[in-house]
This record gives sequence, structure tokens and C-alpha cells, in this order.
Amino acid sequence: MSNWRDRFSKMTGRTRFVVCRIFIHLAGDEVAPLIGLLNQVGREAIDAEGEIDLLGEGLEQICLGLLRNDVYWRSAANEGNVFWDEGEAGDEVNFLFTDSAQRYKSESYTSQEVGETEPLSIPITHNLIVMITVAFEGEVPQLETDLADINALKAGLKALINLHYQRTLRAIQVHWSPAKLGDELTDDQILEYYPELIPL
Repeated sequence: MSNWRDRFSKMTGRTRFVVCRIFIHLAGDEVAPLIGLLNQVGREAIDAEGEIDLLGEGLEQICLGLLRNDVYWRSAANEGNVFWDEGEAGDEVNFLFTDSAQRYKSESYTSQEVGETEPLSIPITHNLIVMITVAFEGEVPQLETDLADINALKAGLKALINLHYQRTLRAIQVHWSPAKLGDELTDDQILEYYPELIPL
């Protein structure tokens, strides 16, 4: 991400902002409990009312949950840009928020007739997509590289945790699909809504 304009801006003492988004696709019978963690952190984020330190604590919980479940990682992707203007960085965060929200697709199972001899159960999804968008000040090589590699992705998630402790995070957004237990994200939906994912 570094070029001559970056070097010139650094020499003039301007603040460097990075906005990046990470996609992680998990698959397997045990990914559903992560939806509970994401929903819990999401509720806490609403209560935090934008307090970045509290949002950072939630981000740490999500990153640790993802790292503990790395055996279920199937594919990933990331993108990002460097800005020297805070307003432009904010615009990029808003753009990525809107884009992530539009991708936030899950197919809810509708009520169907259940015979008297059939048990009533909630379908469990075998796919989960987590989208993490952050804006931060400075340079973090672990996040400014291709993360479609298991070791690089682990380093990137650990770098996100470090950013929280370094207090250099300026924006945090997390989207996930499916939204709740009982919803299912199909393989076809992943291909349609997340075409940039690269197998790990």
C-alpha cells in the first residue's frame, strides 16, 4: 500500500489512516455457537453507544473466538486503502458498512407443517461468514497484506487485538451471516454474495 505519496505525506507529518475489511468463511457442524457469540457482542456494541474502547473489547472477543475455531476456516479475503484525510477514511468506512450490510443475506427457514411424529427442531447452519471492517491510524503490515493464507489470517486477527490495546482504532464494524440461529447460509448464497473469497 506504500507509494511515493505515502512517503511524502509521512515526511510532512500527516496522519496515516488505514481502512480495511476482512472476510472469513467458516464451515462445519460446530460453527453455530459462534453466532451466539456474535449476537452477544452485537448487543453489547449497541449498549456501548459508539464507545470505541468497549467496541474494541467486543472485537477482541470475536477475534479470539475466530482464532479458537481456526479448524473450521474454509476461505477468506481482505481489502483496504490508505488515506491521509480523516474525512475520506470516514467515507470509506461508510461505503464498506453499506456494502457489508447489503451482503448480509441469510435465508430464514419459514414455518412449515410438522407432522405429529416429527420432532420440532431448529436447523443448524454449516456456514458462517464474518466481515470485520476497521479504520486505524498508522501502519500494520500484518493487515496490509493478502490474508487469504491461514498463517497470515491468524497474524491479522492478532494484529486487530493489538490495535485495540494500542488505542489506535478509529472505527469498528462487524457483520455476519447468517444473522441468528435457525437461519442458514447456503453454499450457493456464499458464491453469489461473497465472490471474492479464496479457499485457504
